[in-house]
Amino acid sequence: MLKHDIMMKNITLRQLRVFEAVARHSSYTRAAGDLYLTQPAISMQIKQLEGNIGLPLFEQIGKRIFLTEAGRELYHYSRLITQQLAEAEAVLSELKGVTRGRLNISVVSTAKHFAPYLLSIFSKRFDGATVSLNVTNRETLLRQLASNERDMMIMGVPPKQDDIIAEPFMENPLVVIAPYNHPLRQERNIPLERLQHETFLMREQGSGTRIAMERFFAEHNIHLIGGMEMDSSEAIKQGVQAGLGLGIVSIHTINLEIEVKRLAILDVASLPIIRQWYLVHPRDKRLSPVAQAFKEFILNEAKGLLESMRGGEVPAQVSNKSKPAKDAKQHP
Repeated sequence: MLKHDIMMKNITLRQLRVFEAVARHSSYTRAAGDLYLTQPAISMQIKQLEGNIGLPLFEQIGKRIFLTEAGRELYHYSRLITQQLAEAEAVLSELKGVTRGRLNISVVSTAKHFAPYLLSIFSKRFDGATVSLNVTNRETLLRQLASNERDMMIMGVPPKQDDIIAEPFMENPLVVIAPYNHPLRQERNIPLERLQHETFLMREQGSGTRIAMERFFAEHNIHLIGGMEMDSSEAIKQGVQAGLGLGIVSIHTINLEIEVKRLAILDVASLPIIRQWYLVHPRDKRLSPVAQAFKEFILNEAKGLLESMRGGEVPAQVSNKSKPAKDAKQHP
């Protein structure tokens, strides 16, 4: 028992932070980048931690590393300790009135077209903040949300859970896109039923765009012909330009392609599908001063800043709709 107590006393917070980062990323290299350390420094900290514990924490199979049983147990406690320390730091900073520190933001891949612009403006205002931006898919965002890995997330379809806060800050219209030379480009108020004769490139199952798209067309009893399934809006845009079919994407992802006439937004009756962009975090999360400042910035200013960036221009196929059909079952 005495030997066990001494062993635990030799573990440092630095070692736990390094271990938590390696376990979270399943990579020494990515952990080194996250912590601004060299890979040899990361390896040394892990080796010292394993020496203090007396058990291996990782095992390597091929080129990948995996947690051992001891590693999985320690990862559970290291995450709790890291979160408690972050909350303590936030409380103390709040008492000092300090608006600086590290801000960890994750966004769904579609939001990468505007999130860096907003973060750039925020960083200039709060130059004491260090911002980490993670662009990923919806499935990973939900996992990060459940494990409290990031301060906040930006997504289009937040989960319907009582233990999270999801606040809308901007509309996210979904539009039908086609190659610029597509014959339907010249038509106006195209009936929804006409789309049943076209092939559509689809986002992967589980993506926010796919969920909203399937819900909308099911409510209107429209059955689309599915073509290729793709894992990003970028892939959808490239496929549409190549003539593989039509697509449905967020209007925030196609500014350049519309401007240079590579893509066209089709004027379809009852479209666009109006969704919202949401800022999401766990309900019980104690936001640091810099995280609280970012939240207020997004909720109060994001919409206006992005409209200014685009010069207030909205394609006629969207702006001329008097009352676009809304996704009635969208999370409040």
